[in-house]
Amino acid sequence: MGILNVTPDSFSDGGRHLALDDALRHAEQMLAEGAAIIDVGGESTRPGAAPIGPQQELERVAPVVEVLVRELDALVSVDTSSPEVMREVASLGAGLINDVRALEREGALEAAVGGGLPVCLMHRQGEPRDMQQAPRYDVPVEEAVADFLEARVAACEAAGLRRERLLLDPGFGFGKTVEHNLRLLNRMERLSRLGLPLLVGMSRKSMIGKVLARPVEERLPGGLALAALAVERGARILRVHDVGPSVDAVNMTWAVLKEGCEHD
Repeated sequence: MGILNVTPDSFSDGGRHLALDDALRHAEQMLAEGAAIIDVGGESTRPGAAPIGPQQELERVAPVVEVLVRELDALVSVDTSSPEVMREVASLGAGLINDVRALEREGALEAAVGGGLPVCLMHRQGEPRDMQQAPRYDVPVEEAVADFLEARVAACEAAGLRRERLLLDPGFGFGKTVEHNLRLLNRMERLSRLGLPLLVGMSRKSMIGKVLARPVEERLPGGLALAALAVERGARILRVHDVGPSVDAVNMTWAVLKEGCEHD
């Protein structure tokens, strides 16, 4: 899953793809490098980010979704928590809703059911504006994440969103310290027991910067290591900025894992 932020304030690529032609060219490049999905985001959810209204989000996202579907025939995911945006992008040909708030915003669950698209439910603690101020958990983080996601899956099923249309995201960096993130990745098999595909996003995140003391533009090697570990621990979709190198890392990791299965 290649990241395409059409925002002025995302943490590593804010403002780079605001123009429609720039967004189209970047998506085209990511597809050529091996991306299977393009994830379009119109609202920054970086730590400290302020929320925006659904109309402003739609103005950023809708033209991009429309052109990616029409010009590139791409499978487009939309990173949104807004019911209004969910309904509109479904009508424009989007193929997936990627919601960092796990359909908890008022009206979002109903919009997702009505739109009929698969949905990725992500765990978070708090909101972007305050989620990294002092995150803490009363139980091991992997248990807290699993319990939350299990409850959200149950809520979706009760509302009529079929289980086979759901994906899960542990939410690395969303209300979690570096220690929380490292433990969660190391014990990610706990989430695999929920029986749904896992989508993981750690590309360029501050956990890499804090462990390796690297600025955002020097975090690719650390990110590739995390990608390989995530695949080994059950991730089936990786949300990344650097598609080409990530595809190579995943393919190499998968070749080793596949050999192990064949050998057994």
